[in-house]
Amino acid sequence: MTGKDIIKITLNFVIIYVIGGLVLAGIYAKTSPIIYKNNEKAKQEALKKLIPEADSIVKVGDWVIHEKAAEYYEAKKGSETLGYIVQSFGKGYSSYINTLIAVDQDMKIKKINVLSHGETPGLGDEIEFDSFTDMFKGKTKEQMKVLKTDTTEYIQALSGATISTRAVAEDAVKNGLVFLTQKYKGGAGDGSLPR
Repeated sequence: MTGKDIIKITLNFVIIYVIGGLVLAGIYAKTSPIIYKNNEKAKQEALKKLIPEADSIVKVGDWVIHEKAAEYYEAKKGSETLGYIVQSFGKGYSSYINTLIAVDQDMKIKKINVLSHGETPGLGDEIEFDSFTDMFKGKTKEQMKVLKTDTTEYIQALSGATISTRAVAEDAVKNGLVFLTQKYKGGAGDGSLPR
């Protein structure tokens, strides 16, 4: 193989890579707005499921938890505020657990929704099940304590997934409730959690 052959092969590879890169860039440019629209639609549907009686759920602002950007919302029916929704993250066994928490005016949980996570299939992924998320209904931030025994006052740990259970209850949900309480019940705050 001569130097000329090596240059020819290298040039062919460069041309193929450039064309491939341009094709991928074009596909991304076309699909990116569609993906964004679909994600926004899915987020709005998830928000509506948390407080279905609301006429409107409006983003009020942003805050940061675990160095992750999160949002919070106000749910209204007419001019009456029904409650608030906060996005929060909890550090789980193998991922950050992205959670939405809906509360009423008294900061009692109406419903939670686990949006995404990377927890262990068959164990930690049980945090998505209604049997788990239903335990939060009617509870306050003071009740965000995980117990390994039977309990209705606090949150019962999922068998084999205590870390994931704590990540949702004692991290994501509790910190989300602390943030909302600071924001709406205990002064303005700057969007950060007490240390």
